Amino acid sequence: MGGVWPEGQKRVEGVAGGRRLGGAGEMEPKLGFHELLHVFSFLEARDLLCAAQVDKVWNEVSGTKELWRQLCLRRWSSCKTSQMTLGTQTWKEYYLCRSELEFRMECGRPEKDFICKAIAGHTGEIDELAYISTKECRFDGQEKSMVCTVSSDSTVRAWDVQEGTEIWSSPLQPAALVNVVTFPRLQLAITVDERGLIKVWGAENGWEQASFRLPTFSSALQACEHPEGPFLLVACAEGFLYALTVPQLQLRSRTRVFPSSPTSLLCSPDCQWVFASTQNSDLGPKVFHTRSLLCLVEGEPPVSTTLPIWLTSRACWAPDETARLMVTHRNDNGMQLVITTYELRTKQSREGVDVVVQQMASFLLPSSMIPPHLMKGHGSQVILLVSGSELALFTIHGVQLAAFQDHQRPITSMWVVSVGLPVLHPHLKSPWPHLTWLFISRTRAESSPLPLTYPCESMCGIKKRSLPSSRAAITCLGAPTDGPVDSPMWKATV
Repeated sequence: MGGVWPEGQKRVEGVAGGRRLGGAGEMEPKLGFHELLHVFSFLEARDLLCAAQVDKVWNEVSGTKELWRQLCLRRWSSCKTSQMTLGTQTWKEYYLCRSELEFRMECGRPEKDFICKAIAGHTGEIDELAYISTKECRFDGQEKSMVCTVSSDSTVRAWDVQEGTEIWSSPLQPAALVNVVTFPRLQLAITVDERGLIKVWGAENGWEQASFRLPTFSSALQACEHPEGPFLLVACAEGFLYALTVPQLQLRSRTRVFPSSPTSLLCSPDCQWVFASTQNSDLGPKVFHTRSLLCLVEGEPPVSTTLPIWLTSRACWAPDETARLMVTHRNDNGMQLVITTYELRTKQSREGVDVVVQQMASFLLPSSMIPPHLMKGHGSQVILLVSGSELALFTIHGVQLAAFQDHQRPITSMWVVSVGLPVLHPHLKSPWPHLTWLFISRTRAESSPLPLTYPCESMCGIKKRSLPSSRAAITCLGAPTDGPVDSPMWKATV
């Protein structure tokens, strides 16, 4: 067995019945539990596994929780006990599972298991990115994976992800572009500039198709594929909500939401609901039934309700539920942050359609946690929160599942994609696909080239791969980890 041995400590080699055989055949007293524990504390994982095969006593000592905990802390200095709730039961299992995944990651094959391309073209900072491809990232060669980006250089550009090449670039626009949304089925990209000018672009050729000017700058854009037809929701700084047809950008409705306040928008997964809020305001957030925005009767307000909370900061929809909303807000005394989960439905009444809201769960965030600036939902019961450079996972009932603290810069955006196999988790009543989540968290870069990193659809089992030439990395969350590998611009966790 290898390992570092203290000065004066004899190395135990030939063992019979738990005792060392001397040169003349005499038996020396065997080491007790605590003496063995002290000796084993200098061993590495491979040596402990070998020691476990000697006899029952050595097997028991070599599996001691504290030995494997120290091994974990030495190898992954930021791992914590709270990160062990993802399915492993002991520190030994944690260590062995994570080590195996790291080994498998080293066998990852470029262009087969992942794609990483550094693309350059924009001369300004890239503000937003959206997929044009209907299937997002493709590895089967049957369809290109395409994305659109907008930049402070006043252009919108389309890119081939696999090749890392520019497909088209728009002419220079009158002002910097600040947001982009796409309608992959229609092959359309819609942008808005800092002055409130909205434009529709053909995704295949980059031709401008329509435009609409807001009275002030836009605070939010949402692309909605509604059963009654696609439409665009736009919030402007003066507190109005616009519903526009796509691709013509004709006005369907204009509704005052919050007076003279920038409004944030979130469409539900089935596009039947729209959540509207203004941050840190005494005004409660509102939820609109989208059909009423598209078919607004003159003189009648759209169907909506105001949630009984205040000082709202962030919100998200549960992607596996049609109308489950999670909202971060302050409690009644305004001192603590709370996440409350609601279910919404409509009810027909004599007066028309009413919105019914049911509270499903609520919990306080840890007082030591920085107020989150990003929030996403996963499945039906998991919430992802970003606070500065930290990513944390909670259930809707407040059980913390993981915390990643290895970003060196503040995270500015995050994507969540579920492509995995169900794994039963003790805190959840339904299968929880934690093995193959994709978290992509982005931090500010000092230069403009944009590295694009995507996991293989075949889920080869990559654990972690740093790609310094393009400042990107991939990490696999097959077991609890202390977080993605550091990279200046992108981190991806599968």
